[in-house]
Formats: sequence, C-alpha cells, structure tokens
Amino acid sequence: MFGRWLGSRAKSGSARNDAPAGLPLPHNAGMLSCRVLDPVSEPVQQADFVVTDSTGRKVVGGETDPFGNVVATVPAGEYRLGVTAEGFTPFHGPVTVAQGGHAGLGDVSLQVALPPQLPDPGEWEIEPSHTQIGFTARHIGMARIHGRFNTFAGAVRIADRMEDSAMHVVIDASSIDTNVQMRDDHLRSGDFLDVERYPTLEFYSDRFVHRGGTRWGVTGALTLHGVSRTVTLDTQYLGLGNGLEGETRAACRATTELHREDFTLTWQTMLARGIAVVGPSIKIEMDIQIIPKG
Repeated sequence: MFGRWLGSRAKSGSARNDAPAGLPLPHNAGMLSCRVLDPVSEPVQQADFVVTDSTGRKVVGGETDPFGNVVATVPAGEYRLGVTAEGFTPFHGPVTVAQGGHAGLGDVSLQVALPPQLPDPGEWEIEPSHTQIGFTARHIGMARIHGRFNTFAGAVRIADRMEDSAMHVVIDASSIDTNVQMRDDHLRSGDFLDVERYPTLEFYSDRFVHRGGTRWGVTGALTLHGVSRTVTLDTQYLGLGNGLEGETRAACRATTELHREDFTLTWQTMLARGIAVVGPSIKIEMDIQIIPKG
C-alpha cells in the first residue's frame, strides 16, 4: 500500500483527499510525501528535508529513508518543501495540504551540482576575525560545556593539485574560554592543559583526501599536552567569496573528536576525589576562512 501512494506522480503542490487507509491523522491535519531520486532515478537516502510555513518558519524536518521517501504529517495549510543532499542542487517547491488529505508530490529529481571552485594555488592564511575554533565537552554526569580558543594563527599552502596541499595551525592554549573564569583557570592549570609547560596546540597536515562532492578529509598530527596523535578533520568546503574590501576568501567547516586519554589527560586523582570533570571525548568544531597571504 505504501509503495503505491509514495510512488504516485501527482502534480507538484496538489492535494488529494486520499490519506492512507488505517493511518490515523490528527484533527485538522494532513500528510505530504514524495520520493527523492538522483538523475538516474535511484533513491537518494539521508537527504535532508524541511517543511516551512508561509512565514518561513520550520514546521517539520528530517531525512529521507533508505528508499528516498519523505513522509510528514502537518496541520492543513500552505507550505514549501525543501530538499538538500550532498552533491546535488537543492529542491524547493510549494505544497498544499488539505484537512484529512494526502498531498503527494510524486518523484522529485535532484540534479547534480557543480563543485565549488577551489582556491588558487599559493600561500593563504587563516583570517582570525572570521574564524572560530570551538569545542563541546561534557561534565561527567552533568550538562555539556561549550568553549572556544580565542587566539590562533594558521597558514595553508594550496598546491596545483589540491590533494598535495598542506596546512599548519598554532593555537594559544591559554586563550581557552568557556565563559566561566574559575573553570578556565582550572583548565589552564597543571590538572588539564598545563599551559605553562605546553603553551600551544599545533596541527600540521599534508594529506588532503577528496571524499566526494564538497567533502574532504584533512589528516595530520595534532600536538596537545606534549603528545602528538594523528587526527582527521571531516571537512566541508564551502567555496569562494569576497570580503568587504573585495579580497578573495575561501571558507570551510571542519569537525573531529578527540579522546583525552590519547593526550595523557586522565586526571584519575580528581576522579578518585569525586570531582566531576570533563568526559572522555571532546568534539572540535571549526568555521574557517582563509585569505591570500599578503
């Protein structure tokens, strides 16, 4: 039954009063659905979809299932459906949902997107005022802690072949900032980062691996607390743009997860005293912009 109505080729935005039998709908609600396909009519799974109302407010969102299906129950009304997937041009279309009805958009075909232009070969540098290096950790048995490093510098050498590029980033360990002075002082102490002995964190990479679309893996050595470990940044390249003064800049987002035991940050004596400390893993999130080195 589900295959029949999910695969229907109703005109985009149309509404039909034929909600699936046996599937109860809340009062004054209806359903919308479509199947998301690639240019060769294969389902696109884990594509992101969002349904917004006439004011642009998000009503519901999620991901397509393994068969590329989108199914949502919403109050009767006028909406826009947006679908995005890595490597494809986004889809946006109107849809009207009637009370007790089912609005089927049929098959939505996504077109392959042209990859964004890569930076020109040469020497580039991180632009601190438009870059953020943040992290999220969790207290043992407590809420998450959000923080950032406020002082850092970095250089990127873009090679003729992007895979041969390299980058070097240096972070001032004492610039750690979680918006709580007492906690920041403790994080700088010998119990944690020990900034007097290890004043910087450094990352060096000369391995850029294209993972398809705008995704890259940037693998290198991270030196923290006097210990070096191999780390891979899961990186999304966002493309080129121009600053207020017309200068060219490139942007990306990157994430990775660190395990504090890998850098000898165990703090067993604190645990023995029953003091709640940072959990075993720390998520690093970076928004980076680079500009040609002047």
